[in-house]
Amino acid sequence: MSLSRRKLFAAAAAGGALAAVGMPVGRAQDRLGAEEFSALASRGYNRRFQARPTNIFVPGSTEEVRRAVADAVARDSRIAARSGGHCFDDFVDNAQTRSLIDLGRLNAVGWDEQHRAFSVGAGADIGSVYSALYRWGVTLPAGICLGVGMGGHVCGGGYGPLSRRFGLVADHLAGVEVVTVDDAGEANVVVATKDSADRDLWWAHTGGGGGNFGVVTRYLLRSPDSDGSDPALALPRPPRTMLNARLIFPVTTQDSFVRLLGNYLEFFERHSAPGNEFAGLYAPLMIRTTGTGAAEMLILLDGETPDARRRFDDFVATVSAGVFPPPILTPVAELSYPDTAAQAYYAKGVNTTRVKVKAAYLRKAYSPEQLRIFYRYITDLGFLGESQLEFLPFGGEINAVAADATAMPARDSFMKMLIHASWRLPGDDDRYVRWAREMYRDVHASTGGVPVPGGEYGGSYINYPDPDLADSAWNTSGLPWHAFYYGDNYARLLRVKQAYDPKTVFQHRLSIGRPDW
Repeated sequence: MSLSRRKLFAAAAAGGALAAVGMPVGRAQDRLGAEEFSALASRGYNRRFQARPTNIFVPGSTEEVRRAVADAVARDSRIAARSGGHCFDDFVDNAQTRSLIDLGRLNAVGWDEQHRAFSVGAGADIGSVYSALYRWGVTLPAGICLGVGMGGHVCGGGYGPLSRRFGLVADHLAGVEVVTVDDAGEANVVVATKDSADRDLWWAHTGGGGGNFGVVTRYLLRSPDSDGSDPALALPRPPRTMLNARLIFPVTTQDSFVRLLGNYLEFFERHSAPGNEFAGLYAPLMIRTTGTGAAEMLILLDGETPDARRRFDDFVATVSAGVFPPPILTPVAELSYPDTAAQAYYAKGVNTTRVKVKAAYLRKAYSPEQLRIFYRYITDLGFLGESQLEFLPFGGEINAVAADATAMPARDSFMKMLIHASWRLPGDDDRYVRWAREMYRDVHASTGGVPVPGGEYGGSYINYPDPDLADSAWNTSGLPWHAFYYGDNYARLLRVKQAYDPKTVFQHRLSIGRPDW
């Protein structure tokens, strides 16, 4: 359905709800009030940004998406699509967005006999996908945040607790259904698979990022070593059980912080190759802005790892060595895979904070000097609150894939670093954004304030978008922004963009071939 904001609010003021107006892309009898329109417009993750669309489309089928896109093109109305709503920046929630296509109703998960792959709607959230796929005894190496929508997650690469064992979600992408706009301005539905004439469009969605080529309506998922003859063998089988616990560091001095991070980064750098003995280990480390350097690590280990409990204990001992005060280990639980996802992964919720993120892939561990810079910023008493510095293990089977086999080129890294600044008052925007920017710049000072792909770094992750990489005030490396996200794959992505979105209907601040904003 298409909802006109102006007419809708007028109807609400008159005391009634309004039937769907504009292009009849949904059921004509649907009636929504001003509150629901406002909720759809404002359900993005980052409270710094607010969409102010003229129309919101809530399609229930691929054909309705196509008609919504056609309607927006006919109106010359800037389009943005939203699945889970978790974009960290303003790619959707932007003042220039006029037609917002909300994909929440496209959430079906099932087996597609024609394509011999699982069909996953772009509006399905990760938690629902895990539950649905487990009925066949399979899963995806997708994210730990259960409320994230598949729409943007998959096409940015997609990774999570099982990725060191099974690779990226994009490594299991067999096809994508997407609504594109041709050079005549016609909206078309294209099903692009790795074996089709539209193979380049499929490839572009294996890490090329959301909002670039069209509106994804569903993904076709099947592992590359499966022929699709049996759904139970089409995707990875999850571990029967997983061990989990939390390792808590109530306080760290600068020296113990450097020791902890040094131990941690050295361990994962050493165990970054495909098939390594700790490939089933995922242990994100979070340091919050408490002023004390307090840190917490969630430890997840595939229970089918040989001698799993001993390896678990070895890891805890390694990262804790020489750290004082010594950390506290919560009781180690061994749960089934579904129970682990339900109880240890991060539950679906609504974010109420304002956010700025900056990220880097690490090919080598940060030096002690760089870690001291992190400590200085993270313990600054002027920024107590909800911000955090995160380290997220990477590598393993992810690094078994060639850099150009998918659009996501970071296949030689072992860790992601994420600065996640978070605050509540609009008046603090400039202060917190600058804090995140300056921390990032100072840590990467020797490479122009940014993680230049090559020696020590592997660039950054498009699902953690940072428009500062396109700003010469914060990126003094001389490299363009796309070198950090796509490396040598950008030239091919640009050709795909020109072929499937020749009128540049789909764009945002870091879109392929982006215009000047």
